[in-house]
Parts: sequence; C-alpha cells; structure tokens
Amino acid sequence: MTQTTGSPFLAEVKDAVTPRATLLLTGTVILALLFIASYVGALHDPKPKNLPFGVVAPQVTAQQTVTRLENLPDDPLDPRALPDAATARAQILNREIDGALLIDPAGTTDTLLVTTGGGRALATVLENLVTTLEKSEARTIRTVDVAPADPHDANGLTSFYVTVGWCVGGYLCASIMTISSGARRPTPRRSVIRLLAMALVAVVGGLGGALIAGPILGALPGSIAALWGVGALTIFAVGAATLAFQAIFGLAGIGLVILIIVILGNPSAGGALPPPLLPPFWRDIGPALPPGAGTWATRSIAYFKGNDVTDSLLVLSAWAAAGIAITLLASMLRGREPATP
Repeated sequence: MTQTTGSPFLAEVKDAVTPRATLLLTGTVILALLFIASYVGALHDPKPKNLPFGVVAPQVTAQQTVTRLENLPDDPLDPRALPDAATARAQILNREIDGALLIDPAGTTDTLLVTTGGGRALATVLENLVTTLEKSEARTIRTVDVAPADPHDANGLTSFYVTVGWCVGGYLCASIMTISSGARRPTPRRSVIRLLAMALVAVVGGLGGALIAGPILGALPGSIAALWGVGALTIFAVGAATLAFQAIFGLAGIGLVILIIVILGNPSAGGALPPPLLPPFWRDIGPALPPGAGTWATRSIAYFKGNDVTDSLLVLSAWAAAGIAITLLASMLRGREPATP
C-alpha cells in the first residue's frame, strides 16, 4: 500500500518555486525596494547645497554680498568674490563654479550667469534663489546663459541618457557572455577572450552612442571622437567590472552590478538633478561611480569645451583596470578546468 508524504499541492509549489528560485525572488524584491529608496531619496526634494558661486562687484560691495550669501539658511551657496566678468565666465566654462552674479553699482539691474548645459534644473534653482534675494534689495536681474543646452537637448539630459545607455550595454553584454556559458568556470584564457570581446563591444557601442546622440538626432554637440572615447571607456569599465563581480560571486555578481550601477549610480550621476542639488550621500558617491563619471565627462565635452574631464576619465579608467585585474586574478585562483578523463 503506497503512503503519501505531505500535501500534493505543497509538493507542486516546491516544484514550481524551487529553493533557488525563492532565493532569487527574495533578492529581486530587495533590489526593487532599494531602487525605490535610492531614486526617491535622491530626487524627491532638490535643494542646493554649497553650490560654487561667483560674485563680481566693487570690493566693498563684493565682500558684503559674499558675507550675505554665506549667511543664507542651509548654506545653499558657496560664494567667492571674483575680479571681473571675464574671470566669472572662464570659471563657469572650466566647471569651477556653477553661476555668478555681476552687480552693477551704477544701476538696479544685475546680471546672473548660469549654464543650462550643466543641467536646466540647476540653472532654474539658481535663478529662483537669486531673484528672490534681489527682490528683497529692490533690485532686478537679467539672466545670461553662458553655456546653453542645445535646442534639441531641452533639459540638458542627453549626456545622462547616453551614459546610462552605455552603462546598460556594458553590464548586459558582460552578463550575457557569462550566462550563455552555463556553469563553466571563468578560466584565465576564457576571461581574456571575454575581456577582448568586451573591448570590441565598447568600441562599437561608444561610436554608436556618439553618432546617434550627435549627428543622427542632433541632440548632443561636441567632438564625436571625444564622445566616442568616453563612451567606449564607460562601456568597457562597466563590462569589466561586471565580469569581475561574476568571477567572484557567480550569477549573484549581476545583482551586485545592478545595485552599484543602476540603483546607486544612476540617481547620483547628476542627470535629472546636477550634483549640487542632490542629498549628501548621493552627491558624495556619484563622481566615483561610472554613471556619474560618464555623465560629467560627456557634459564637459558637449558644453564646456572638454574642460574638467580628467578626474572622470581617471575614475572610469580605475574601474576598467580593477575589473581586468580582478577578473584575471579570480579566474587564475578559481577557474582551472577539471582534467578530462
């Protein structure tokens, strides 16, 4: 006589949702909740904080204005006196400051220098803040856009979206190479081949992104060659990092990459909200992650004559170099194929 052990329905549930699937589902839910927390936390309440800001005026007036701006509640600005308008414009284009106020001692209308190429949200917040301050002094302002966003890049977001596309291409291509190989270990030879394939993908994807955003759609100005280089480096940096995480953690490494690049990297990249408008945590981590470094470099090429890209390129290069080194080291330590009988 056959004896049943347990409910047939429970057995069906265990067969439909295996313990491994349960673990993956749990991890996915956690990533989804972290996604919500990160994006909402970073973007729900933009406030300027220590925004680098220049003041051009006669010496006594400049010092009084700087002192007044330093004493604003919550420290929205980090003001400094500048000798003349030319210096203010140069520092904006060099990405040393985000705006400047040119005070006219002979009249009641001052000039505010902003840049929508660095993000329209930042320019708008700065204009609103300074307009309110000027009204309290019975003065008015006229706004001059020193580095305007392209007419087809209305909110200055194209650089961010292009970078996000490059990052997605990097981790998806690296993930596909690993998943398609099944459970086989990443041997040193196989890892080298994957890294070389990733480099080829990076070259093609970087050029494609630069051409689509540039001459094809006309949404992003700047040197195609420079954008191509940043795109290729971004794709390879993310791809190599993905291969490194997978070499250490297996398929779970894909989840870690999504956590770092998508959940933490995208909202802190300075796309929807430029860095001075982000809360401290996201503002601090953004420049060190590929989406932030790629967005900054791409914006600099498009709107700031390629100024101030060195740190971003070093960040991307560090991710690429670390990805290569860890991938190869992990494959040498763990990836020896069992002997064929």
